[in-house]
Amino acid sequence: MAAAGGVPVRVCHQEIVKFDLEIKAAVQDIRDCPGPLSALTELNAAVKEKFRHLRGRIQELEQLAKEQDKESEKQALLREVENHKKQMLSNQAAWRKANLACKLAIDNSEKDQLLQGRDSLRQRKTTKESLAESASNITESLMGISRMMSQQVQQSEETVQTLANSSRTILEANEEFKSMSGTIQLGRKLITKYNRRELTDKLLIFLALALFLATVLYILKKRLFPFL
Repeated sequence: MAAAGGVPVRVCHQEIVKFDLEIKAAVQDIRDCPGPLSALTELNAAVKEKFRHLRGRIQELEQLAKEQDKESEKQALLREVENHKKQMLSNQAAWRKANLACKLAIDNSEKDQLLQGRDSLRQRKTTKESLAESASNITESLMGISRMMSQQVQQSEETVQTLANSSRTILEANEEFKSMSGTIQLGRKLITKYNRRELTDKLLIFLALALFLATVLYILKKRLFPFL
């Protein structure tokens, strides 16, 4: 299955699986990140970019599904799209949890370092600034995720409406077909009845003609050959 002039369905599937695996690996890297926060920020930027690519491929697959001629293929692809969306949401939840765990670990590590002397005080100030920047980035990412989820809900509602319209069209076509079948059956019965009537009329005409000829012959016989 492929869309003319577009990205084939198979390629979309492959790239979705690829980005999904890359995101899982990147989330694990965040979970294992020992710090500092700048390293965590870089990892989060990479994950954000991978999510952007993944969303794009899922949207392409959804568009390809809507362009399918066969309803069965269309519905199968739409179900796969919904599964990919659910998997992406699961990855996003894992990403948030990994960030929280990593930041908590970094915080605890920094608190331990603060106990070692004055130099750690300056480092703590820098850490807070980095944490604020990272929190801002995470907030921005979460807002983007929220917007995307809203779009997904809207697209799901449109898909449900499309399915309802398709079902209604099929039912109407079925009713029209039943009506046409009744009309065809009635026409067939009328034609059969007409054919039988035509055969009966021909037989009656033939019998009438034979009777007429027999009458004429009888009259001629009586007048021309009365002695017979």
